[in-house]
Amino acid sequence: MRDEALEAPSLTEGDDALDRAQVENEQTELRAFVKDLSGDDIKSGVWFAKLLSFSLSAYADKVDWRYFQEKYKGVPADAIVDQRIKMAARYAAIEGGLSASAYTGAIAATIGSAGGASPATVPAALATFMVDVVYVTQLQMRLAYDVAVLYRVPMDLSDPEDLWKLIRVAFTIKGGEVAREGVVKAVPVLVRPLIKRFYSRGVLQAAKGLPVVGKYLLQRNAIKIGIPLVGVPLSVVVNRYTTLIAGKHARAVFRNEARVIELAERLCERSRHPHSMLWIAWLVINADPGISDDEALLFRHLVAIAERRYQIVDDELAQLIDLKVDDVWRRLDAEDGDLSDVLDLATTVAKVDGDPTKKERVLLIEIAKRCARGRDNFQG
Repeated sequence: MRDEALEAPSLTEGDDALDRAQVENEQTELRAFVKDLSGDDIKSGVWFAKLLSFSLSAYADKVDWRYFQEKYKGVPADAIVDQRIKMAARYAAIEGGLSASAYTGAIAATIGSAGGASPATVPAALATFMVDVVYVTQLQMRLAYDVAVLYRVPMDLSDPEDLWKLIRVAFTIKGGEVAREGVVKAVPVLVRPLIKRFYSRGVLQAAKGLPVVGKYLLQRNAIKIGIPLVGVPLSVVVNRYTTLIAGKHARAVFRNEARVIELAERLCERSRHPHSMLWIAWLVINADPGISDDEALLFRHLVAIAERRYQIVDDELAQLIDLKVDDVWRRLDAEDGDLSDVLDLATTVAKVDGDPTKKERVLLIEIAKRCARGRDNFQG
């Protein structure tokens, strides 16, 4: 399997003939993969798990930050991400046009009746449809992975949690309505109802296994083949714009995570009181009911970096259920020296998910008072 699914010689717009040849080569490779699928594999969604093993693992082994650093020397991550999103969308549109000539309304019925068929008896029309589905699925998965790597977000695909995260981001499974509205605004008016149908089933409330995702992707893509006479233009539009929105969604998610990781690194580097750092951060995070995704992400990285940088593993905090404010104050009062780093930490944590709330502002005032007393005692 070719590992450079999004390969391009530069960051400039690609040559149409070369891009078409690249897509055709990838289609040929994926036809061999689809040929080995049974009707049950397709209908049950097992094809998706097989695709991950077939194409993503080897790709992840090769493509890392050093790969991009060598390929695009001196180019900022934002610029590379933007161009790779555009390149992926261009490939998806080309592939949609190539595949769509075989689309007919009969394929939708074929999907439902293919269960139990051996690979040799999977209808040619269904095989063509599956090449399209598999191509776009692989493209969007690899694009999301590229974006994560470019923003240096740790991504271990052997870790089920990281793998599910990549899947959710690549296919906008969580917050599918947001992705749907984003793509609808970008497409021509005449096809907006079709795009809405494409995403109408797009929110997976709880994916319990890879076959569930496989079924979801199969159903989502079926919209492209159920409308006679408009298959080619519709496939081009849907492939292009859903890949664009997937790429932009990945950019938003992983760029934000990179921002949070950078904050955690900076806070740990500046901290002169690493033991109190985690307790103060957790106190600020708990100022309001509920913990935002950015707060949870920041704290997780603070803990990991504190262990790596200072060899701190706070078992007491890890086992804590109810946080007692007075316990945190006692820890802070016992610290020596200038406590301005603690106040800076608390302020940054309060702002990680937006402007501080009223309760967070009240807490910051109290932390500032205690840090000021610590400074006065230090100077005295």
